[in-house]
Amino acid sequence: MAAQSGRRERKKAATRQKIADAALRLFLERGYDAVGIRDVAAEADVAVTTLFAHFASKEALVFEQDENFEHRLRQAVTERAPGEPLIPALRREIQAMVRHCLADSAAPVQRMIDDSPALRQYEAAVRLRHATSLATAIAADLGLPQATTACRAIARFAVDAYSLARDAADPEGAVEAVFRMIEAAWEVACAADAPTASTAPAGTAAP
Repeated sequence: MAAQSGRRERKKAATRQKIADAALRLFLERGYDAVGIRDVAAEADVAVTTLFAHFASKEALVFEQDENFEHRLRQAVTERAPGEPLIPALRREIQAMVRHCLADSAAPVQRMIDDSPALRQYEAAVRLRHATSLATAIAADLGLPQATTACRAIARFAVDAYSLARDAADPEGAVEAVFRMIEAAWEVACAADAPTASTAPAGTAAP
């Protein structure tokens, strides 16, 4: 049963990737607005219903790594080494994502997003969802019943660091600069909760 389930998951993942690859190929060849869902389905040799089983919208085809990035952000919190402070762990993951997203192969996709109001709006919604998910992970890691204002703020700053870095002459340097401010803000928030902050490593205490 486990082997059969594994095969289904691999087949599902392969179909999803085939659709995403076909969509990106068409979008870059013809332009995002000139390509319809039926065009993508035909290029990928799948039914339109199959396409929508994997992607909820045309915009989602461009952001096919969306769920993976969200998962990685949460993992940076939940799977960091024992005793490792929160903020450096997040900084390391954001730096890795910036390097991935700013690679030469990703440049045409980013230009396409920048040129499309619909894709820019979708990207903003994705960032907000990632920040909400990250804030929830931070709160859970700290044993809080829900995300506090500080958790949500730090999560938003961390996610937005990517956008700021993307437009900077030195992307990795921009991430470092943003995270210096994030770390300072987090330390201030921790100091407001003296009983917790006095016993926890820097960057790990809850506000």
